[in-house]
Amino acid sequence: MFPLRDHNPSRRTPYVTLALIAANVVVFVSYFHLFADPRAVQGFFIEWALVPAAVTEGHHLTGFLTSMFLHGGLMHLAGNMLFLWIFGDNMEDEFGPLGFLLFYLACGLLAAGGQYLAAPQSMVPMVGASGAIAGVMGGYLLLFPKARVDILVILVFIFRVIPIPAWLMLGVWFALQLFAGVSAPQDGGGVAYWAHAGGFAAGLALTLPLWLRLGGPAYWARTHGHPPHPEGLYRRSPIPKVKRRR
Repeated sequence: MFPLRDHNPSRRTPYVTLALIAANVVVFVSYFHLFADPRAVQGFFIEWALVPAAVTEGHHLTGFLTSMFLHGGLMHLAGNMLFLWIFGDNMEDEFGPLGFLLFYLACGLLAAGGQYLAAPQSMVPMVGASGAIAGVMGGYLLLFPKARVDILVILVFIFRVIPIPAWLMLGVWFALQLFAGVSAPQDGGGVAYWAHAGGFAAGLALTLPLWLRLGGPAYWARTHGHPPHPEGLYRRSPIPKVKRRR
């Protein structure tokens, strides 16, 4: 499952979301040339990423913050920015620009903390905005559980776009992070599953006061879990039919 868009239009221009996307892209471009030299990029990540073993020794504590603006490749960056664009604008709508920025950074810091606690002696650098974005997704789940999300389903040679409720897409995603986090070796490379799970839980918890101010269960009863405004409508792209020759 790969999300493409949601049916939850924002009420105003999401300037902070756009600024965060721009910041991540600019930072990535600034060190992209280092990927031609594996030793150079490794040294760069050791200096600026989150290295749990270094933190345990009291070094590079700034990595908790700087790591969330670094990415390990173009697809890593593109995937994270797509998720941020889909879910970030609506959370910015609800929190306001400054509130959303603080929320995003807090989720990123708590997500990095979750990954650190899972493997405090690991020498593997952690990079990526996905922990902070997971927090955005956790908050989105609480506020808009039944908002429709269009996902691209790929089954071998079958490609299909299917709208599903946000609670299903986000719930499955969170469950996969927990399962992978428990089963994967904590000191190895790869995906920082506990940063994802920790960020998601942090985002849900940090959104709880806002949800309660909106009415809590009464807010859900009023909106039935849907966005409190008309959903966005998208036309399906017609697939041309080719007649068979007899």
